[in-house]
Amino acid sequence: MQKRMLGWTVLILAAGLLLAGCGNTAQVKEEAPLVRTQVVRTDGAGRPASYAGEVRGRYESQLAFQVGGKIVRRAVDLGSTVKAGDILLEIDPKDISQAVAVSSAQVYSAESQLKLAESNLRRYRQLYEQQAVSRAQYEQYQSAYDAALAAARQASAQYAQSSNQLGYSALQADGTGVISAVNVEVGQVVSAGQPVVTLVRDGEREVEIDVPENRGEELRKAGQISVTFWALPGVTVAGKVREVAPMADKVSRTYKVRVSLPDCPPEVRLGMTANVAVAAAAKEKAAYIPLAAIYQTGDAPGVWVVENGAVSLRAVKPGAFGDGKVELLSGLRDGEVIVTAGVHKLREGQKVRTGDGL
Repeated sequence: MQKRMLGWTVLILAAGLLLAGCGNTAQVKEEAPLVRTQVVRTDGAGRPASYAGEVRGRYESQLAFQVGGKIVRRAVDLGSTVKAGDILLEIDPKDISQAVAVSSAQVYSAESQLKLAESNLRRYRQLYEQQAVSRAQYEQYQSAYDAALAAARQASAQYAQSSNQLGYSALQADGTGVISAVNVEVGQVVSAGQPVVTLVRDGEREVEIDVPENRGEELRKAGQISVTFWALPGVTVAGKVREVAPMADKVSRTYKVRVSLPDCPPEVRLGMTANVAVAAAAKEKAAYIPLAAIYQTGDAPGVWVVENGAVSLRAVKPGAFGDGKVELLSGLRDGEVIVTAGVHKLREGQKVRTGDGL
């Protein structure tokens, strides 16, 4: 009897504890999460795209020797200023000088043979006119003279070619400018046509940038291009797109673009880091929001819109994107509040809290 009463007591206590636990669970309330928000603003100008670039010269020449050989003298360094006709590098001319000497000897030999052939032809012409020799004999000496004349001309041409090559042993600047690259050193053997120095000619300066595929058309229709320089905080120069590469780079899949600087100040130097800001041309009004605000469900992108303290998912139509921003062509109205962070942790109709500065 006592064992039975003890069992009932244990059951009653267990039931009481269970009911007490259920009551505590029911009293727990879900706290509304604090989210980062942004007010949607539509405009027609869009947000300017920025690209990092490098100041380059409008005309850059990679100079090379027209003959091969061993470099024996280098007269310029990186950054040297040169004028047209200045000697930049020289190669050992010994072998070329020997070739010139051989060509000169061949010219003397050919001229000597030509004189002999001319003398024989003159003599046999007189004999032929006196009918002392046959016409066939005369024509043989005429042919020998023609061959000697051709050989002399060939030897003279070879001598002129070898003399030119001797002049090619000294590499000269083809214009006034600055040496931006030196690829060889004294003692190195180079081949004909191998680039040895790069000469940036004086004149117009440009900025070279890399542009992604989806920004090419926007760049061509840019309303305004402003170029600033990291080393010159107070300098801003208006730029103009001069050329766009017809093919994308095989590795980066970006297009090389040259932005000319017609009114470039003298303090802008080659190799400086530049920032090119491209303002989009005027178009229909569109909203620009952070890329992190897009919530993708299947093939339909959406944005969480905050209304009366709760969120609801709104389908949107995205446009161009870049620099962490995405253009929305439709789906949102001016002045609406959207969630810009933590979008994957929300659910339809969930209450949220917004705070200033988030």
